[in-house]
Amino acid sequence: MQEEKKYFFDKPRNISAVLYTLYIACGLLLLLDFIVHRHIVHHWEELLGFYPIYGFVGCTAIVLGSKVLRVLVQRDEDYYERK
Repeated sequence: MQEEKKYFFDKPRNISAVLYTLYIACGLLLLLDFIVHRHIVHHWEELLGFYPIYGFVGCTAIVLGSKVLRVLVQRDEDYYERK
């Protein structure tokens, strides 16, 4: 009997390590927001957290837009097999 192959994310310790790395990266980016000088064009870019909120809204719009496009361009399952 073959032994089942173990993958990286099968171990809970590895998942925790990835999550902690993500948390640390987010914290460092938040700290850099206070340190790095941004060349802003519009006054709303000065708001704390503007870019993360902007990114979240943009990604959400892409997902919702793709759901609308799916309805518009989706073909039947047997589109190529029909005769």
